[in-house]
Amino acid sequence: MKLERVLVVGGGMAGLHTVRLLREKGFQGTITFLGAEEHVPYDRPPLSKAVLKYRGEDAVEDVAELAFAFDFEAAGVTLRFGERAVAWSPGAVITAAGDRLPYDALVVATGGEPVRLGFGETLRTFEDAVRLRETIGAGKRLAIVGAGWIGAEVATAARAAGCEVVVHEARERPLAAVFPAAVGDAMAVWYRQAGAVLRCSDPISAAPQDADHVLVAVGARPDTRWLGPAFHRASDGSLLVSEHLETNVPGVYAVGDVAAYRSLRYGGEHIRVEHWDNALRGPDAVVANVIEGVGAEVHDPVPYFWSEQFGRMVQYVGRHSATDRMVLRGSPHEPSWAAVWLDPLHRATAVLAVGRPRDLAQGRRLVAAGTVLDAARVADAGAPLTSAAM
Repeated sequence: MKLERVLVVGGGMAGLHTVRLLREKGFQGTITFLGAEEHVPYDRPPLSKAVLKYRGEDAVEDVAELAFAFDFEAAGVTLRFGERAVAWSPGAVITAAGDRLPYDALVVATGGEPVRLGFGETLRTFEDAVRLRETIGAGKRLAIVGAGWIGAEVATAARAAGCEVVVHEARERPLAAVFPAAVGDAMAVWYRQAGAVLRCSDPISAAPQDADHVLVAVGARPDTRWLGPAFHRASDGSLLVSEHLETNVPGVYAVGDVAAYRSLRYGGEHIRVEHWDNALRGPDAVVANVIEGVGAEVHDPVPYFWSEQFGRMVQYVGRHSATDRMVLRGSPHEPSWAAVWLDPLHRATAVLAVGRPRDLAQGRRLVAAGTVLDAARVADAGAPLTSAAM
């Protein structure tokens, strides 16, 4: 089939960069860009950071301040913002208005929908962030359900605004599903130091009665239900795609949070990376495979994410497993420290850096190369991480 029409569904960063790269890499056909929000694509990480600030040079007052710069008119892109995809049929996507949008290639970049518990609010859009900002002034009481990345970042902003904060976490410590006890316990201390109350092993099923506002921050589910049963999915609902980001349906691709891609780096396992860096890198591969044919480029980056919480820059690169050995660089109770994971063959698999950007930069290269490291030298926080290479 001749490639004349590309439809990109999902108005976030992954969708925008897909559209941009299609033109930059020479696609001359029709591009239709469909997004559920009225706004042009904007950067979402600041929603739990800068947007929640009331004043100051980093405060964000208008969604236009977060918008990605791109001239859609000059690029000849047909915009369908404020319209939601509700169904798929072979060769077309159906919108909520009943319009049928045909395509030769479809790129699904719809991201995730916040998990809802039947009470409280979630944080996904600019409007969500603005509403939340109005509730976290001095003297207000905020309950946060979930001590994950978003929960910690919102707690940080709320405490800075003088808001009373109580965080309810169902597990025994923050990020217990991601990090071992030494890391989670250190993070729990950050809440107390900031004056937030952290209640772990505290699953709740109804809105706390002693709060003025409740934020539910317990994760997001891939927005894929509208596609129907033809597509292969992982247990969390994400679309199973190849290392070329193509689904089991020929001509349909998925990129960003919505996709669980086959990782050659990790033994062919399908992994889903719900972070900014993955949404930025995925369009390079998906556009190459759309334009040049499946097989043109493999998507298999080293996962990376970052978070700002309680005055700390927290960065993680790689992917560790339960069988990997964690080696600390410094004490988790100090302002800056790092953790390095080594597999049974002593190869670097992941690095967590708290206020140690040099460790992160060096660790990223070591993890990407699968470098064998000497554990004793890794533990020497005063020496460059690269000096531990065998």
